[in-house]
Amino acid sequence: MSIRSKPEVENLKVCCHGGPDWAELRSLGLNPEQVLDFSVCTNPFPPPSGVRKALSRAAIDRYPDSEATEFRQCLSKKLGIAADNILAGSGSTELIRLIALTYFSRGDSVLILEPTYGDYEVACHMTGTEVLKQMARVEDNFTLRVEETVELIRQHCPKGIFICHPNNPTGQYFSRQEIEAVLDAGVNSLLILDEAYIAFTDEIWSSLDLLHRGNIAIVRSMTKDYTLAGLRLGYAVAHREIIDRLQRVCPPWNVSVLAQQAGVAALKDADYLERCKPKIKQAKQFLVGELRRLGFTVIPSKTNYFLVRVGDGKTFRSALLKHGILVRDCASFGLPEYIRIAPRIMPECRKLIATIQALKRGGGLDTNI
Repeated sequence: MSIRSKPEVENLKVCCHGGPDWAELRSLGLNPEQVLDFSVCTNPFPPPSGVRKALSRAAIDRYPDSEATEFRQCLSKKLGIAADNILAGSGSTELIRLIALTYFSRGDSVLILEPTYGDYEVACHMTGTEVLKQMARVEDNFTLRVEETVELIRQHCPKGIFICHPNNPTGQYFSRQEIEAVLDAGVNSLLILDEAYIAFTDEIWSSLDLLHRGNIAIVRSMTKDYTLAGLRLGYAVAHREIIDRLQRVCPPWNVSVLAQQAGVAALKDADYLERCKPKIKQAKQFLVGELRRLGFTVIPSKTNYFLVRVGDGKTFRSALLKHGILVRDCASFGLPEYIRIAPRIMPECRKLIATIQALKRGGGLDTNI
């Protein structure tokens, strides 16, 4: 074919994600609806009861509100910030790419703290931006070495800095002092603080208090919190000038009528997350305790998901998938010896542990733990 795409696209590598690979499941003769998916870090409980009712009333014969006004007003009330500081997106990944498209270009550099969500790098490569990386160390339990981060910022003066907070896949959550140190060092950098998993994180502090700094964009997901993965919904919070620039680039009607109405209904159920959190925490504690009892190394995590050292993540994942259980192989994060697990409801967590026990007894898991 004689027509070629631009070089940034020609060399672009697809990012791996959790969740089922439909072609893979078909090849194994597995029904996707019967697979227990521990590979995605979402709320395992049904959405708020009002969501389905709202979906049944949604006017799908009309274009959606391009500004998602009602959804943003509900968020404004919940977060205690002005609606003008909020931009709705079709999931947080759309917003990450939108930020890169708006602010980064060839000749710029962006710092990414790794191991972390792969779409940050994809978004940067799409715009021809040079990617700088700081890799956390397993011997530190993947905690942030903020002095090194500050030195990298001062040395390279990146246009942007991506921090996943809590981090995916390590579950590390950083202190306000550490994030403020990054902002202080990068006064001419845009810090993108991805808080997609903040709802399930222990002992959090409010990053919204940092908006006055003017060089921070906070990205959050409704998908994980409210079990809306099939609808795609997220939002960015930033200084009004940043939101204004993002709106200029954002496609019209980017958030569907269904997603907007589901988001409004979910936010109106004020106690929903508080009802879910204790059960998710109980399931996590059960999984961590049982896996450690079986001899596995589990990395301490401040949120719902966590890393487990299994020796060969790809082989471990494949062995479980043959039994209809899906976990996240972490090779794409640069951690081939690890898998990532997020808790589901307790009966399903017990099935995961029982399956691992049976495979270990039968020699079906070639592990180095």
